[in-house]
Amino acid sequence: MKRLAEARIPSANYQFTLIAFGEEGELFPHVALVAETQRKSCTPLVRIHSECMTGDVFGSKRCDCGEQLDLSIDRIGKEGGCLIYLRQEGRGIGLVEKLKAYNLQDQGMDTIEANEALGHDADARSFDVAAEILRRLDILEVRLMTNNPQKVRELENNGIVVEGREPVVIAPVKENEAYLAVKKAAMGHWL
Repeated sequence: MKRLAEARIPSANYQFTLIAFGEEGELFPHVALVAETQRKSCTPLVRIHSECMTGDVFGSKRCDCGEQLDLSIDRIGKEGGCLIYLRQEGRGIGLVEKLKAYNLQDQGMDTIEANEALGHDADARSFDVAAEILRRLDILEVRLMTNNPQKVRELENNGIVVEGREPVVIAPVKENEAYLAVKKAAMGHWL
């Protein structure tokens, strides 16, 4: 994996640098959004966020992804650190399969049952690449913004010290209550 390109990204409230990571010619690389603000005496705040076009871009309430992303960018902009945006849509099954899974959910399946009915793992994501990106950024110790124990385990298994975990608390709404309940009960998320 290479550092492919980077550019300054000013937002409404903060200054960031966006860095693309992947292989030469890759059209959809993983990216790191690095805040210019960084407290030198503080372990960086890091969010590993998997792509969710429906939630991140279109504001779907089927999940809490878009709200988690917005909250994370705001905190990282204020406190310093980085957000790693992994291109693993739909827990690693891709957008088309995710939309098919949504249709199965509308027929009564939960998110895990729908993925498995389509022949996929409940969660096919890997966070090893996030650890590699952190190493390339010389970030070896983090305060990790997550509710997902798998992210903590995979970072630690890849040599990144997770000094602390910062919960990402989003109030459930009618459209995502069942989804969040499955994440907590079946996947062990800290909600």
